[in-house]
Amino acid sequence: MYEWFKFFHLAAAIVWLGGMALVILALRPVVIAQMTPPERLTLMSSVLKRFFAMVWGSVALILATGFWMLSTADMALAPKGWHAMSGLGLLMCLIFAHIWFAPFRRLKAAVAASDWPAAGHALGQIHPLVMTNFALGWLAVLAVVVWR
Repeated sequence: MYEWFKFFHLAAAIVWLGGMALVILALRPVVIAQMTPPERLTLMSSVLKRFFAMVWGSVALILATGFWMLSTADMALAPKGWHAMSGLGLLMCLIFAHIWFAPFRRLKAAVAASDWPAAGHALGQIHPLVMTNFALGWLAVLAVVVWR
């Protein structure tokens, strides 16, 4: 049973980290280079809407499976990397919730109103938060793999 929970935990983390990698390293640079602001902002709003739905599913799976796996362990004996991963993961979830409820909400509203300066500003607020989560995600992976 534990192996199944671990599989779904890892799969959800891979979806979240992989999605961030795709958007940051592949999609965003091409969109910036090849599209006008209205096209770019409309596309990014639509892509993020779909991706963020996947992230909500990943967050639910990560939290549920992570808490279950932690509940089966004696936390006093658990590796330090588990504690670090838990803290970093919770911080990532809070940052994502902020993205969803603040700048992403403003991005969708601005795109719907064709207010391109406001949409650009909102998207500009999302980027550093996603970069922060991307770095935190890899730190969590590093912690759990290296810190025993």
